[in-house]
Amino acid sequence: MKRDIILSGVGGQGILSIATVIGRAALTEGLNIKQAEVHGMSQRGGDVQSNLRISSAPILSDLIPRGGADLIVSLEPMEALRYLPWLAADGWVITNTAPLVNIPNYPDMEAVRRELDALPHAVVLDVDAIAREEASPRAANIVLLGAAAPFLDIEAEKLEQGIRDIFARKGEAIVETNLAAFRAGYRYAQKQTQR
Repeated sequence: MKRDIILSGVGGQGILSIATVIGRAALTEGLNIKQAEVHGMSQRGGDVQSNLRISSAPILSDLIPRGGADLIVSLEPMEALRYLPWLAADGWVITNTAPLVNIPNYPDMEAVRRELDALPHAVVLDVDAIAREEASPRAANIVLLGAAAPFLDIEAEKLEQGIRDIFARKGEAIVETNLAAFRAGYRYAQKQTQR
């Protein structure tokens, strides 16, 4: 088993929480992990990117080579496009469609959407809207994790346990909200890939 995942977004969106849940679930399955994080700015609003490598064999480097990522999981659509050079030919992009416009020259959203829609393997969804409907606006990152789950090659139950573990200190209501968000994203991805 091997999965090379690029997680991307903007500071404050919860990319590192996604990485923590996936990492915990991978360790529970007895897999090896390596992670490298890049923060564009230390405060909210800068780009955040994480290389997460998971394998049943030893992992020698924590960085994913260009053309080597199995998945790009992004909370911000332009950030998903930024990392396309790292995506393998048969790789998947799982991305939010709701932009976080944090720069004055943000590209036209219609152009960004056309590029995303042209990708051969993509699950493109408005995680913000799904989070508002199904759980809480603050759980948009976990909706995205749910949408990525079918592509991770890690049992959904192990990912749910990772959610329980990392949110337990915040109380049962927060755990249940995040589990609802995860399941909503998971259902969405399953519907999209069964077409």
